[in-house]
Amino acid sequence: MKMGSRALFFLAILSFSALSAIAEDSHETSAGLAMNYYKDSCPQAEDIIKEQVKLLYKRHKNTAFSWLRNIFHDCFVESCDASLLLDSTRRVLSEKEADRSFGMRNFRYIETIKEAVERECPGVVSCADILVLSARDGIVALGGPYIPLKSGRRDGRKSRANILEQYLPDHNDSMSLVLERFSNIGINTPGVVALLGAHSVGRTHCVKLVHRLYPEVDPQLNPDHVPHMLKKCPDPIPDPKAVQYVRNDRGTPMKLDNNYYRNILDNKGLMLVDHQLATDKRTKPYVKKMAKNQDYFFKEFSRAITILSENNPLTGTKGEIRKQCNLANKLH
Repeated sequence: MKMGSRALFFLAILSFSALSAIAEDSHETSAGLAMNYYKDSCPQAEDIIKEQVKLLYKRHKNTAFSWLRNIFHDCFVESCDASLLLDSTRRVLSEKEADRSFGMRNFRYIETIKEAVERECPGVVSCADILVLSARDGIVALGGPYIPLKSGRRDGRKSRANILEQYLPDHNDSMSLVLERFSNIGINTPGVVALLGAHSVGRTHCVKLVHRLYPEVDPQLNPDHVPHMLKKCPDPIPDPKAVQYVRNDRGTPMKLDNNYYRNILDNKGLMLVDHQLATDKRTKPYVKKMAKNQDYFFKEFSRAITILSENNPLTGTKGEIRKQCNLANKLH
């Protein structure tokens, strides 16, 4: 009888543990990210975001580059929580005003989308989700793939400007450091090569390029491309506020495609990181493969964007749903 009782006791304990685990898993699933997270609380949310992105792109074509850059700069730094969007306060510098955010703009259009969503469902949809989903829809506007992304993020309450340097790779960093920083958030080498394919669109300010042109032209640059760069960047010390820039891809400047990889294999990459990507033995095989196969580029790009968008989000009861994307609620 004693053995039977003991067996029943352990069976009861195991059953309770299993039920607890199931309950915990269920809680984690419901408290975490999910596809169409707002299907019950704000069914129109994703359609509103998509429509706003389309309207804004129609009026201001360069917004699409901004959506893409936003997800990189926000989600790469510790958490995908819209900390990038916060304004500076008397005590804390905002991420968007830090040196590493040079050239970033169009933040006001995130507010435009937020206001449209708030009219439909006040206090429901986070700025972090708006940032991620606008990037998804901006990629489509640029001719890139549609990437199904989860939602359910909540907004952080503090800027991370003080730690940007620890997280964000720089265009002058070694390829080893770039690969290490991406690896830290779970993105492997083909994912790095694919994400840098975002340089297929947009433009690069002369401030980021002049060290390759002055006092002497970098011999690694394609000599056929140099006159155009010198014409666009005639000053060795350009004014950061001046509109002096070079298109990343002169062939298809407004299209996210694999032309970028053909350009960098032809030594037409504008920044050092572009040149390194095409010459480093760890990344060159993937550059060549993406130059030949756009479907492969899109597949790896989609996978990398998905990982980036799910980097350490605030979910459940963490964080908040901001009323305005540029201000934490306590500042209202």
